[in-house]
Amino acid sequence: MKSQELYLRSNVIAQPLFQGWYAWAYLIAPATAAMNIEGRHVKIMQSYVQAPMIHAAACKDPKMTGGPFMDYGGKRLDEVKTLLRSTLEEQGYMVTLSKAIKELTRMLKQEAKGYSIELLYEKVPDVLRGYVELFYDLSNAPGFRFIEPLLYRSKYYNEAFQSVSLSLIDSDHRPFVLSTPVLGDAGKISINLPFRDKVLDEFFMMNRVPGSFEQICSRLDIMPEQQELFRSFFTEQEPEPYEKYTGEGARLRYFGHACLLLETADLSILADPVVSYGYDAEVSRYTYNDLPDVIDYVLITHNHQDHVLLESLLKLRHRIKHIVIPGGGGGSLQDPNLSLILENIGFTNIIELKEMQTLKMNGLNITGIPFLGEHCDLDVRTKLAHLVEINNKKILFAADSCNIEPNMYRLIHEITGDIDVLFLGMECDGAPMTWLYGPLLSEDLPRDKDHSRRLAGSNYQRGVDIVNRFNFNEVYVYAMGMEPWLKYIMAYEYTDESNPIIASNELLNTCKSRGIRAERLFGEKEILYKTKPVLV
Repeated sequence: MKSQELYLRSNVIAQPLFQGWYAWAYLIAPATAAMNIEGRHVKIMQSYVQAPMIHAAACKDPKMTGGPFMDYGGKRLDEVKTLLRSTLEEQGYMVTLSKAIKELTRMLKQEAKGYSIELLYEKVPDVLRGYVELFYDLSNAPGFRFIEPLLYRSKYYNEAFQSVSLSLIDSDHRPFVLSTPVLGDAGKISINLPFRDKVLDEFFMMNRVPGSFEQICSRLDIMPEQQELFRSFFTEQEPEPYEKYTGEGARLRYFGHACLLLETADLSILADPVVSYGYDAEVSRYTYNDLPDVIDYVLITHNHQDHVLLESLLKLRHRIKHIVIPGGGGGSLQDPNLSLILENIGFTNIIELKEMQTLKMNGLNITGIPFLGEHCDLDVRTKLAHLVEINNKKILFAADSCNIEPNMYRLIHEITGDIDVLFLGMECDGAPMTWLYGPLLSEDLPRDKDHSRRLAGSNYQRGVDIVNRFNFNEVYVYAMGMEPWLKYIMAYEYTDESNPIIASNELLNTCKSRGIRAERLFGEKEILYKTKPVLV
């Protein structure tokens, strides 16, 4: 009997998980994974077990959005207890690693006084010996770096805890992923396999190319009792074919947040892929169905979960010819090597771009532009804005760059000259440092210091200084986290009185008063670049 050929439905969601928690880059890198297991997962689960109704109340309060509160309405307590127990039992060695990292930090602070650091290797916690290099900076402040490739080849990187949860999605609501684990439900199928496994590519290819249902069942080890549910994830109906751009100039489409697709007749560039699934929704948006079969270049600006979204990257991996990332990540805890992260989840086509370095192809230049701010004053090097020059058009994807030092842009302008188009994030409030980096700290940070160091982009004054410097013809505010399908990774809720809305409105009004085309993007947008921009 001939095997049935089916297509994967456009609203099948495949959530990458690590020990039941939504997988992001800091759960791939071993050291940051250990710190997040102890400093985030265990703490949230213990808190929920002790007071589930406090979590339930907090999740209903908009002021608490994005806080360390599990979104299960005070229910499913036994399942959370089971997950907590299995985490402590199975990830105990990771908790030990986390504590050793904190111990090492304290030891260096107490004992490294500027004399030779060699004798202190004997005082490195046993579980870290051989995995770290100790050093002084030129001000005699001690520090250490991880030899990350060794960690990936140790027990601290264990693919057995990686899995993918499959289900259908029909609305924009999803619990905030940094504080709510994914528990089993009747409509979900959990598949245990490493993220690097190429069978995921075979599965996702069925969005466009029909495949054998029986074969994919076998390849994914779908149990007989799960096959009826698994069959509901597929359809016999052929999807509408993707209409590749074949015109002159270029077409740019906004997919939400910092995700932009730039196409010419010859190539395609996708920036910071964070893409919605296809289902009926109030807010119109482009989805995975609106992406080309082959994506020549994916550009990554920085290693935050709303720009390096593993869920999107894994789904698109088989389509991506090259993934361009910021060069950086020298082994520091706060800045794990992004190339190693991507290599270990199955990417082999990585290009590292450095500051002011240009990647040159026929008719296309991509230059890495220095990126300041938005990282809470931590020494994070894995970040770049991108200047894309294509068909005589110069477009700057500035992401969340915060113009804290205008002289840097003065120096850049001397090299690049004027630029035609700016895309700039203006989430100028930003969460405090501990919201994202808290689990990595070796000791508590006073509240006033924490709230002074934020994950913030440019405000009005900083944004308008960039506009003044480069004489843009078009200015677009993006990467604001406003789209409803992004709340599960962003947790933002704005009103007309919110500072980012006020600041971006002021910037847009200033631009318009000068004859500059300006807009704050939301949902979807198409711009055609021929002899002059045509908005659709």
